[in-house]
Amino acid sequence: MNSHVALNLAMLLFLPWYAILGAMFWIYPRQPRHAARRWFDATSLAVAVVAAFAGTHWGFLHASPSPGVLWKQLLATSVSYGLFLAVLALAIAVRRRWLARVEPGPDPKSGA
Repeated sequence: MNSHVALNLAMLLFLPWYAILGAMFWIYPRQPRHAARRWFDATSLAVAVVAAFAGTHWGFLHASPSPGVLWKQLLATSVSYGLFLAVLALAIAVRRRWLARVEPGPDPKSGA
């Protein structure tokens, strides 16, 4: 196998799943959808992809070949997926707190 393909195989195989998770992150919650929210979501997704790509390379280059050739791909995939999910989870938590502060719900004292 070409060494460049082997290095990026974990990322290539997980791109469809990353696209699904990224789309779900982008779509939900549906409101509010303002420019700052779109910028935050786009930046979060970009950071998640960069982190996953860096994790793929780190995992592949630092895996010990003694357990077998497949171990490099397994470690690269695990690190990549973990970093992608960690960035998105942090972004979801930050976005939830930010949106709750920016768009408060109805005032319970107003009777609405």
